[in-house]
Amino acid sequence: MGSKKQITYENSNVIEVGFGTAFKRGNWLTKLSAIIFGLGNILNKQFVRGLLYLSLELAYLYYMITFGVTALKDLITLGTVAQIEVFNEEKQIYEYIVGDNSMLCLLYGVLTVVITLAIIYCMTGSVKSAYDTQRRKELGGSIPNFLDDLNSLKQRNLHKAMLFTPVLGVISFTIIPLIFMILIAFTNYDKSHQPPGNLFDWVGFANFKALFAEGSMLSNTFWPILGWTITWAIFATFSCYILGMILAIVINREGTRFKGFWRFLFVLSIAIPQFVSLLTMRTIFNTNGPVNSLLRTLGVIGIRESIPFLTHPTLAKITIICINIWIGVPYTLLTTTGILQNIPKDLYEAAKVDGANVFVTFFKITLPYMLFITTPNLITSFVGNINNFNVIYLLSGGGPDSLEYYAAGKTDLLITWLYRLTITEKDYNIGSVIGIITFILLATVSLITYRRSKSYKDEEAFQ
Repeated sequence: MGSKKQITYENSNVIEVGFGTAFKRGNWLTKLSAIIFGLGNILNKQFVRGLLYLSLELAYLYYMITFGVTALKDLITLGTVAQIEVFNEEKQIYEYIVGDNSMLCLLYGVLTVVITLAIIYCMTGSVKSAYDTQRRKELGGSIPNFLDDLNSLKQRNLHKAMLFTPVLGVISFTIIPLIFMILIAFTNYDKSHQPPGNLFDWVGFANFKALFAEGSMLSNTFWPILGWTITWAIFATFSCYILGMILAIVINREGTRFKGFWRFLFVLSIAIPQFVSLLTMRTIFNTNGPVNSLLRTLGVIGIRESIPFLTHPTLAKITIICINIWIGVPYTLLTTTGILQNIPKDLYEAAKVDGANVFVTFFKITLPYMLFITTPNLITSFVGNINNFNVIYLLSGGGPDSLEYYAAGKTDLLITWLYRLTITEKDYNIGSVIGIITFILLATVSLITYRRSKSYKDEEAFQ
């Protein structure tokens, strides 16, 4: 709060300070600006700036009086009157009497809290602006007018002008929905509590306890799916990375002819939309698909038999990983080809002079350089595979289903299980819990892995 930085205004030097220092050192006019926004600016003839602050405060007070106080109250209760159905004897029909909507109560409450935090930020700006004007007068400097404020947006405050719209968009379309979805995890918003017909209420950490309770169906579903999700992410990430890198090295070697043709051949699959490739693969490996038909024709399996590529739990997982290799290797090939072509040739020549063979060269030069450059991409791929909804949903649909699991199949990832919980089962509270746990898992793994990598610790290692 009390951090300082030197800013020069024309012929005088003024120190820009934090809110705490400004309020503590400011005169009565500066302190009063925390209650009446813009007062210090208005009385010092900075009318436009002061009126802008004051109009924001008045708009907030009007909002709170007409709607905000009720929204905060409803945020605490999440509604008290449910919608009811009554029979109108005069019209001989059933009519609905509108009640509270818990979902809207939660949404409007979150919106009101965010608006309140924004107005607190404006309050700090009002005090700092008043203190800035106070210091200018004490030092005999000139007080900027509205035109000076506009000109500052093109120079000193350019970053504020450029970031205002993006920040507003992030708050409106990312932060507020994210807070809303997180709070659902602490309610009983499920298929039995669907507003407006039924209200839902706060339940604290009951959903988290239900998910981790030993012996419960939710717990017996969560841990196997978490284990398969991590296993899938590891295999899907490193199989594509290693095989793609090997393929790039083979094509990039000096003895390989028609390099462009081979790259084009493997990269051609990228031109086909991924969902088309996945649905095609699903058809090919179906019970009566081309692969099983060919195996029957060759006599490998009986006429009435079929290999359950996508319906047997273990075989379905292996099939999904193999198909993902076909989908993912071309992307790694493109990435690693560019990196391989930028490794200094003199490193290989020096290693060759020293008598290093192909394997030593790979593990001492190529692989360290590749890992140094691609570690952030590996982390991104790992995170993407944990949330890889398309591959699982389009190939196996999360199946085969199991009575041992709660609304999940043997190949479901956390993300596809979340989809089932919310879209099919309407258990939004448990889905929100799964989303929170997934975020914590990904954030922890990503940050720890990146901070331990050479890409973070030694940025100039290969420069």
